[in-house]
Amino acid sequence: QVQLVESGGGLVQAGGSLKLSCTASGRTVGRFSMGWFRQAPGKEREFVAALGWFGSSTAYADSVKGRFTVSRDDAPSRDKNIVYLQMNTLKPEDTAVYYCAADRRVTASTTAANYDYWGQGTQVTVSS
Repeated sequence: QVQLVESGGGLVQAGGSLKLSCTASGRTVGRFSMGWFRQAPGKEREFVAALGWFGSSTAYADSVKGRFTVSRDDAPSRDKNIVYLQMNTLKPEDTAVYYCAADRRVTASTTAANYDYWGQGTQVTVSS
């Protein structure tokens, strides 16, 4: 079992930055790929960024390439790690609830259905 808890959301003006964190805990959590997804009101959940085992691979949605960076820190312990989403040059269209997810595959996946565990989400609001 893996538990995921997101934090770091909030209200920011367009052009600003936020850094989201996802604390993942559970047995062998380091052997999970980690992804970020988001869901805006009235829209389907969409892929944002993902990171494979031990940072072996990365993937980004075209809409965030060059602005967002995903990283992970597996150092805290074998059964706990932290995944970050650094978001720069934020736009109003980035407003959404952001979710962290964990996938048993080695390579980062862009497909929500591949992820086995999900966090509760954190709200990001970008004002114009």
